[in-house]
This record gives sequence, C-alpha cells and structure tokens, in this order.
Amino acid sequence: MVWDVRGKTILITGATSGIGLAAAGALTQRGARVVMVGRDPARTEAAAAAVRARASSPEAGGAAVAHLLCDFSSQAEVRRLAAEFRAAHPRLDVLVNNAGGVHKVRQETVDGIEATFAVNHLGYFLLTNLLLDVLVASAPARVVTVASVGHRQGTLDFDDLGFARGGYRIMRAYARSKLANVLFAAELARRLAGTGVTSNSLHPGAVATNIWSGAPAWAKPLIFLFFRPFFISPEKGGERIVQLAADPALDGVSGRYFENGRPVAPAPLAQDEALAKRLWRTSAELVGLQADR
Repeated sequence: MVWDVRGKTILITGATSGIGLAAAGALTQRGARVVMVGRDPARTEAAAAAVRARASSPEAGGAAVAHLLCDFSSQAEVRRLAAEFRAAHPRLDVLVNNAGGVHKVRQETVDGIEATFAVNHLGYFLLTNLLLDVLVASAPARVVTVASVGHRQGTLDFDDLGFARGGYRIMRAYARSKLANVLFAAELARRLAGTGVTSNSLHPGAVATNIWSGAPAWAKPLIFLFFRPFFISPEKGGERIVQLAADPALDGVSGRYFENGRPVAPAPLAQDEALAKRLWRTSAELVGLQADR
C-alpha cells in the first residue's frame, strides 16, 4: 500500500509554536490524527484549538486533534506522557521528536543532568523507547527526529557530557545535543531494521522561531540583525517535518539525515557507528533503561 497519512496517528512534541505547530496544522489538513505535546497548559490548549479549527475543513476529512502535556526536562514527565498516550491511543504511526531549547548559562534538570542535553536528546531517546513497541505494532511507522546543521560543530565527551567541569557555552551545548540527535536516529534505524519502522533525522532550516530567546543578551542583536533576514518561516520549516512524516517516496527510507529537504551525509562524527552505540548505552543508563547492547 502507498503511504498515506490520512487517518494515521501522529504524535508531535514541541507542537505549541514554531515548526512543530506548523507541522501539526499541515498534517491535520492532510487528514492525520494529530496529538500535540506542549509544556504550558494554556498555550497547549490554545495551539490545539487553532489546529482543531483547521481539522474541520473539507480537505482534512474529519481529522482529529488531541493534546497532552510534558516538561521534557523531567524524566518522570516523559514517562507520564508515554503512559497517557498509550492509554488513549491504540496505535502510533509517526512520532515526531521536536521539543527542544537552549540555555545561556549551564542549568541542571530535576534529574541532575545538563538541561540542553537532557531536553534535546534524552527526552527524545526516552520517549521513543517507551513507545517503541506501539510503533512496531503499528508498522509501517516512522520516527522523525528534528536535529540541526549545528550538529556539524558538535562533540561528545563521555567523561563530561554536561560540561560539569567547565567550558559550557550555549552553542557548544546545543551542537552536542544535535549531534546526539543524528547519532540516535541512525542507531535507532539500525536497531529497527526489518520491523517496518523507519527512523530519519533532519535539519529543518534556519527557522525564525523563539528557540533562541534563551540566548545571552549580547548575542540576540547579532542573531536578529544579521541572521534573521536569512531565516525561513516556521511554515517552511514545518514542511520539512511533513516531508519526512508524509511523503510516500520515503516509504522504507531509514537511517538518513536530511538538509533542505534532501538526504545528505551528516558530519563524520555522526556517521561513527561505534560512537552511536556508545551514546545509546550511556543514554540508556542516564534514563534508567536497560541497554540491550
């Protein structure tokens, strides 16, 4: 059968603004059953209501919109999100890992982990693993992980993943988390080979969203004065997510990294299978999951 998102259940994290909200709206108009995840109750309800209004259009074909809450800086919250999703939805056809953020100074989560790495990578890792059996049972299914071209500047120091010994800078932490995203998506693809579930990552483009609101004051004028004119809209960035979630031409395509809508080779470090396996084992330890290998 040709892949068609009409009637499929799609879970999108970070769906209350920016590219996540844009993707939720576009997929709803294609007839998907979208479950939007946000952190703030009021904002999440408002975003879901806006997308729900689009679901009443003839093109949407009666698509459904639901929403759930999660603060991805808390592993307990991620576990609650997975449990609530499983209780309400019998299948999961597409999981879009999109929630994320940055911090101008080093912060630790309630779990004692550097916040950028915890939210941007471990949140994806934990949620995906907690829902993996639902994805496999729903196959063919897809996992879409929103990374960044910034992964090309990323490094991994397993002796100090969270910069506890110093050297924290906003872009260093962000690039590290995005390198982890690409490695995770590739390793997930290898582990899911033969199950009918694909895993791909993407750089959605330099998108004009509020993710950089956490940047230091001195950097914001540079970002907005010099770089914002080159940013693409959230709608354009959302289209890149929709492509990986909905394009029939990508049926069976797995383990790839996309930039500007095209599969390209990621950074050399992101292609290191041994590094990906080590990251998987370390991530499993950090979130309290059993690493099978």
